[in-house]
Amino acid sequence: MKNAPVRPDTKQRLAATVGAVLLRALFATLRIRLHDPSGFADGPSGTPVIYAFWHNRILAITAAFLRLYPPGRGGVLVLTSASKDGMWLGALASRLGMGSVRGSSSRRGATAIRELMEKVGQGHDIAITPDGPRGPRYELGPGMVYLAQKTGIRIVPVHARFSRCWRMKTWDGFCIPKPFSALDVTICAPETVPAELTEKEFEDQRRRIESLLRAGAE
Repeated sequence: MKNAPVRPDTKQRLAATVGAVLLRALFATLRIRLHDPSGFADGPSGTPVIYAFWHNRILAITAAFLRLYPPGRGGVLVLTSASKDGMWLGALASRLGMGSVRGSSSRRGATAIRELMEKVGQGHDIAITPDGPRGPRYELGPGMVYLAQKTGIRIVPVHARFSRCWRMKTWDGFCIPKPFSALDVTICAPETVPAELTEKEFEDQRRRIESLLRAGAE
């Protein structure tokens, strides 16, 4: 099937399992400090949300999820690309207690949005890196805003700052926290996207959410 997502073979699944074990070991050494000025984490847990954070913060947010995700919520699904890179991320996510939906704005985009809408209806939270899978860095595409508009669920911007980390020479400057470092994670107040928007209003909303996310980027 031409647009079918790449699936892992046995060796790749094994590699993902080993990778998840190593990440859990790294995450266990981190000192994670949660900042939640709006009290989101202590609020009602029944309504799904979209957690939005930049691509280079994936490991930071995953570490925080494993440590801090409220048990009463419906679980997190990660939107990944249909490419080989997305296959690895999806395989890792499944071994770290999260689900995944494969697709992006460039491939299987419409299919992924429909699947996400179904999952939201089942009570799942969604995690999206709006500048992934290949950038440009810190630029928000329309897909996440469209999903929030059509489903009525709110977007929760999440920021992460490292006391010490390695920065990869990738398009996004991917960050890997160093062992025994501190990680500050900030959950911002949920943002609502109106259901009825003109083209200009939609772009205004996109720019607004992008600005909120950029405010926490280094």
